[in-house]
Amino acid sequence: MNGVVLIDKPAGWTSHDVVNRWRKLAGTKRAGHLGTLDPLATGLLVLITGTGTRLAQFFGKEEKTYLAGIELGVVSNTYDADGRVEKTGIALPENPNLIRDALSAFTGEFEQIPPPVSAKKVAGVPAYKLARKNVKVELKPVTVRIRELKVLDISLPRISIEVTCSAGTYIRSLAHDLGQRLGCGALIAQLRRTRSGDFDVKDSYTLDRLADLASQGRLADAVISSSSLLPHIPSQYVDAQTAMQIRQGRDFRTSPFVVQPGTPLVKALSHSGELIAIGELRIPNVYHPGTVL
Repeated sequence: MNGVVLIDKPAGWTSHDVVNRWRKLAGTKRAGHLGTLDPLATGLLVLITGTGTRLAQFFGKEEKTYLAGIELGVVSNTYDADGRVEKTGIALPENPNLIRDALSAFTGEFEQIPPPVSAKKVAGVPAYKLARKNVKVELKPVTVRIRELKVLDISLPRISIEVTCSAGTYIRSLAHDLGQRLGCGALIAQLRRTRSGDFDVKDSYTLDRLADLASQGRLADAVISSSSLLPHIPSQYVDAQTAMQIRQGRDFRTSPFVVQPGTPLVKALSHSGELIAIGELRIPNVYHPGTVL
């Protein structure tokens, strides 16, 4: 029960709600998620559980892919359909090419202002908490990157797009900014995350399926073991004595025939395949167990 669980988050649930549900099913307090989804959003929520939580530092910068439904002619304080929605009364662009051209401006690297109702912190306080108290905040723009933006359908007032973007990109802000560029206003009506780094929603479990597995005593079937994570980091198997020394924080050696000299990180595995630690390079083929599981 140590590693990652891929969950298909239902609409209406917060990411924290899903984590709490997993904690109850797994009987553990050691669990968290690797990237928030708004309550309106569905799709891939990556949970990390057990001793695997110590690997959270190695995640967070991966690209994400979303399917988004944008509605034109309306705005909201949250930039999505869960907020206070108002019609703008402004005519929508009749030419689909105008919409495509406007969307093309949001590819590549650019500055984006997060939504006022978001987890971004202002003086240590999440912006959404300030928004609930009607405290106006000015969030600083952040640099984001949209590697690919595909227009899937234009059936006004709805637009369907697929976006592959850097971590920290707000699709709600993308919709809001598109509405401003077109002059008619826009918000996110639907949002689904389909990928996060190497993880795909097609490999995820619904909460109902996880409950079924738990009732059968098979919940561990849903866990991707810690040793299988971070596939870009090479592995070195160690004997029982070395494993004990690693757990005591002592440096360990790797074979130059297994781990290329100069490799910055290495996974130390027991002969049974259990991930013991992530080693950090000290000198050629000598590693310090910086993260011990």
